[in-house]
Amino acid sequence: MRLGTPREDGEGLRLGTVRRPPRGVKKKDFAKRNYYDQWLPLLAPSQPLVSFASGQDWTERRWAQFVKGYRREMSAPAPKQLIELLARMSQQMNFSVGCYCEREDRCHRRVLRELLLERGARLSSG
Repeated sequence: MRLGTPREDGEGLRLGTVRRPPRGVKKKDFAKRNYYDQWLPLLAPSQPLVSFASGQDWTERRWAQFVKGYRREMSAPAPKQLIELLARMSQQMNFSVGCYCEREDRCHRRVLRELLLERGARLSSG
């Protein structure tokens, strides 16, 4: 889900998996303006990886390199534990993860969805 977009029915807690909070928005207004209820920058790609991704046109090879880099970053102990926690929480409650990217097919949240599934998360079809 793209942060700042209208919420959908049943979406649950909205988690922001971005490095930086939205510019020009007061912290108290993040949830009210449909950005996120909880900020989880630990699940965002690193700044060097984002710079690599935004440096040139997306090719399948470039996307594969991004995925490999993001998966490597998410295999560190803290992000790995957080992904495991979210996978377990998904069995009991609804939540959504989002960032600022317009296209999910070329966004870390696509990979994050795969990581959650690999850890047994219950995900909606959206």
